[in-house]
Amino acid sequence: MPTSTIVSELRELLEPDQVVTDDDVLEEYSHDDAEWAAYVRPLAVVRARSTEDVTRVVAFAAAHSIHVVPRGAGTGLSGGANAVENSIVLSLEQLTAIVEVNQAERYVVVEAGVINDVLRTEVARHGLWYPPDPASYRISTIGGNVATNAGGICCVKYGVTRDYVLGLTVVLADGSVVRLGRSTAKGVAGYDLTALMVGSEGTLGIVTEVTLRLLPLAGRDERAVIGYFPSLRSAGDAVALVSRAGIIPSALELVDRTCLRAVDEWQGLDLPGDVDTLLLAKLDERGTAGDELADEIARLFGEAGGTSVERAGDADEVDRLFLARRLAYPALERLGPVLTEDICVPRAAVPEMLARIQATAAEHDVVIANIAHAGDGNLHPLIIAPVGDDAAKERAKRAFDRIVADCLDLGGTVTGEHGVGLLKLDGVGRELGPRVVQLHRAIKDALDPHGVLNPGKAFPA
Repeated sequence: MPTSTIVSELRELLEPDQVVTDDDVLEEYSHDDAEWAAYVRPLAVVRARSTEDVTRVVAFAAAHSIHVVPRGAGTGLSGGANAVENSIVLSLEQLTAIVEVNQAERYVVVEAGVINDVLRTEVARHGLWYPPDPASYRISTIGGNVATNAGGICCVKYGVTRDYVLGLTVVLADGSVVRLGRSTAKGVAGYDLTALMVGSEGTLGIVTEVTLRLLPLAGRDERAVIGYFPSLRSAGDAVALVSRAGIIPSALELVDRTCLRAVDEWQGLDLPGDVDTLLLAKLDERGTAGDELADEIARLFGEAGGTSVERAGDADEVDRLFLARRLAYPALERLGPVLTEDICVPRAAVPEMLARIQATAAEHDVVIANIAHAGDGNLHPLIIAPVGDDAAKERAKRAFDRIVADCLDLGGTVTGEHGVGLLKLDGVGRELGPRVVQLHRAIKDALDPHGVLNPGKAFPA
C-alpha cells in the first residue's frame, strides 16, 4: 500500500491533525536519545489521544502488515523507540490524564503520557509518594518508565517501576484491549502478566493506562553523608563495605570528576573541583537510628580511603550535589555525542568493575565519565567521542562492547534500567543464552504472531 494511502486512511480513522508527515516531525520522532542506534524515517507519526485511538491504529497496522513503534517522550537511551522499516511511530505523549488518586487505598491511575514529575507532584498534594525517580523524571513519561522498568536514585531502597505497578490497560497486537492486574494490595489470580509487560519495551503490547502503588509521604527524616575519594576504585570499595555491613541507604550515588567539571562549567554550581570521585549517601530513617546509620556510613567511607567525609546538615547543599548527579548526562552531551552504558553488577564487584572501566578507557583511548546508582551496582559509564571523529566513534563502540563483556564476566546484567532496545541485543543474547532467548521468542510469537509491535527490540530476533 502506498504511503499516501496509508496516511489518508489513518486520517479517516482519527482526527486529521493526529497524523503527521512533516519532515522535521518524522526526523524528531524517528529515534530516541540513544547515540548511534539505527533508525529510519517512519511512514507517519500518529499522536494518540485515547486508548481507542491506539486500538484503531494497531488494528489498522495489523490488517496491513505495518509495524507500530510506541513512543513516550523519546528520552530513552537504548534505541527502544527508534523507528524501523515500514513503521508508524505511535506517540502516547497526549494521554496525560490523572484519572484517580485513591488516598485511602494508596494508589493512583494515570494515562501513559503523564510525566513522572507531574505524577509525583500531584500525589504529594494528597500526602502520598511515588518513589521511582529516573534522572529524566522531569521529562519522561510513566508509560516509558513502565516500558523500560525505569529505576532512579531511590531504587536502592525503594525499588524500581515494576515494584509499584498494580495494573495496566494494554492494547494487544491485534488491536484488542485487556486489563491486567488489580487495584488491591494483594492478588495472585492467574499468571503475573502485569509484571511480564513491565520492561517489555512495547514488544508485547502498548500500555495506555497504569495503576500505581503509592507510599505515605510523611515519616522520613533525611540526612546525608558526602565522601570525597582519590579514585574510582576507592569509592567502589566504600560501596562494597556499605553493602557488606547490611546498610540500605535511600540513595547511594557516585559522580566522578569529569561529570562534576562538566556540570559546573555548564551550571556554575560551585562544585568541588579537586576531588576525583564523589559518593553521596542519603538516609531517611528517623531519630537516633538515622544518626547512627549516618555515622556508620561515614566511618566506612573513611575506612575505604575517603580523604574527606562530611555529614551534610544543610539541605540546600545536599540538593545541590544531587542536582549535579542528575545533570551529569546533559552536561556531558554538550561535550560531544555520549554512548551511555547501563550495566549492573553485584555490589561486591563494583570496585573491580570500576577499575576495569578505567582500564578500558586507557586501552581504547577514549574519555569515559562515570555516574552510578552505586548502592545497587547500577553503573553508567558515559563514553564521549568528539563530533565528527569517526575513529574515536569506533573506539567508543569497542569500549562499549568491552564494558558489556566485563560486566557479564563479573556476574552482572547488560542493562539495569534503560532497557535493551537496539544497543544491547548482542549482550543480552550472551547473557540469556539460546534456550532463554527461545522462550522470549515463544512469548512474542504468542502475543504478537505477525511481529506488529516494535519488532527487533528487547531480545535477539
